[in-house]
Amino acid sequence: MPEQDAAPHPRSTARLFGHPIHPMLVPFPIAFFAGALVTDIVYSRTANLMWQYFSIWLIVGGLVMGGLAALFGLIDYIGNRQVRARRPATPHMILNILVWLLSLLNAFVHSRDGWTAVVPQGLILSGIVVLLLLVSAWLGGSLTYRHGVGVRP
Repeated sequence: MPEQDAAPHPRSTARLFGHPIHPMLVPFPIAFFAGALVTDIVYSRTANLMWQYFSIWLIVGGLVMGGLAALFGLIDYIGNRQVRARRPATPHMILNILVWLLSLLNAFVHSRDGWTAVVPQGLILSGIVVLLLLVSAWLGGSLTYRHGVGVRP
């Protein structure tokens, strides 16, 4: 019997009233980083500085909430060997760290003045971040829905 079947529902280590914290937080950075891509696209079409300001605030919000989600995800990853044993867990964590680091770089790019704060580097970084988030979200969903991480039996 594979280890995966021995414990079909590994518990999250970081819980609040029995609910895993990490999945509660992940929608926020996803929405912030996706919103930054949208506002970058609008800025590239209009050159209206308001959209550049929206982008940097969305990126910073994504970094803050992503940092919190990463902290609780890391607690789950380190705190339960059964979570680490699931195939998608490590790639999910690595991708999220990469997303966070690229977003930090993107925040510095967006902090420049004028057109070059977004076009082309900021727009490209925002696009890469969202693509990586799609893959990471797929892996995270697999951890929950296929491998039962944090799901009550």
